[in-house]
Amino acid sequence: MSTNIPSSFLSSSVSAVSGTVSNLNNELLEYVNPEKPTHDHSSGYYKRFYLSKFQLGDRQIEAKFSSPMIIANGDTMMVAGYPKDEAFQVLAYSNQTQQVSHHENWIVLGLGAIFFFAVAIGLFNSELALEGALIPKLFLAGFTLIAIYMGYRALLIREAIKLITNNG
Repeated sequence: MSTNIPSSFLSSSVSAVSGTVSNLNNELLEYVNPEKPTHDHSSGYYKRFYLSKFQLGDRQIEAKFSSPMIIANGDTMMVAGYPKDEAFQVLAYSNQTQQVSHHENWIVLGLGAIFFFAVAIGLFNSELALEGALIPKLFLAGFTLIAIYMGYRALLIREAIKLITNNG
């Protein structure tokens, strides 16, 4: 069974779906830094993402986290996220069968947004930007856009967490 519960704050963006897991497929995406020396295999050169694709009721679900999802076929779950293309993208989940919930760290994203916004303010007040130079204005726009995206993503994750805790 699949239930769709929209969020009140970001109602068009975040919703929750619950049901029983089926057709589970776990994958590991690993990105290697192109500057990695061939003889060095330390973890600092790798970025790993754990991708889980499954059916929850009648909906196709995709979840990408920095740690593997604790999930098995037949588990009863509630996931919160947003629809993207053909699948539902997960921001937070609660596995009622295994008594586990997980989400990415929205606080770090929020702090990152504040940092990038502070850099943008510093660029805005620089002499080169005040003189009208193009490069500082481009950096100002770039840092501002990154700050807005990170702040929006942090708010989405926070809303997803609220949906999971209030309805799970």
